[in-house]
Amino acid sequence: MAGEPKDPRPGAEMVLSVDEVARQAQAIAGEVSRERIAGLAGGAPMVQIDDLVAGYGQMEVLHGFSLAIAKGRSLCLIGPNGAGKSTVLHSIYGFTRITGGTITVGGQDVTALSPSQKLQTAGIAYILQDNSVFPDMTVTENLLMGGYLLSSGKAAREAADRVLDKYPPLAARRHERAGILSGGERRLLEISRALIMEPDILLVDEPSIGLEPRFIDMVFEILGALQHEDGKTIIMVEQNAKKGLEFADVGYVLVSGDLAMAGVGKELLENERVGRLFLGG
Repeated sequence: MAGEPKDPRPGAEMVLSVDEVARQAQAIAGEVSRERIAGLAGGAPMVQIDDLVAGYGQMEVLHGFSLAIAKGRSLCLIGPNGAGKSTVLHSIYGFTRITGGTITVGGQDVTALSPSQKLQTAGIAYILQDNSVFPDMTVTENLLMGGYLLSSGKAAREAADRVLDKYPPLAARRHERAGILSGGERRLLEISRALIMEPDILLVDEPSIGLEPRFIDMVFEILGALQHEDGKTIIMVEQNAKKGLEFADVGYVLVSGDLAMAGVGKELLENERVGRLFLGG
């Protein structure tokens, strides 16, 4: 087809540039109805976003974005670079400038709450990308940092002990500096620190980034247990689209700040257009 990049090597697979992925993703975009969003939620929405307009400073990134997911369900956001995936998480947690739309949690409007208020009163925790641990602090000290909003140091220590009881491999290293942990152990520490406040909702930004395959599997097993055993609601951004869609109940494809496609995670895995652009197939 005219205008498409060609690889001169016989039999070589064509690798699309970032711009080409974005262009082709834009071509598959379509309007996702409110009925479709509600039907995929899996029940009464625990987290609901309606017509959100948000960005940073004067830059608008999301242009009327909507989302719904029920308690104990998981949703994975995929899409080309710059599509606004992390901005969705940032907006839910209070890191963006919101100029339109609403965010509700359990029916409560939390749009204007600060990150601390969202953690303390709405039960929303944000698990950042890699390298968010304090390397010169011990494992226990890192966990205590997650309890800064608790009523006392004693309450924070009790919460840290509960989390360490849940994850014995981390407990075995509780007195060691976080900086010497393996990549998988650091990610477990990041997840564990987010659990100190006993949140109902986990916003997870790129859980597989920088990890070896064996640690990626471990992290997704931990997140799966938090969803299915502890009833956490998980909203995730994941560049490893195959892994994210295998994990999640629901998948959203974002393109240029808009919801382009939505479906059951496993259905999107089988979608030829999604596979060609995001799954390497």
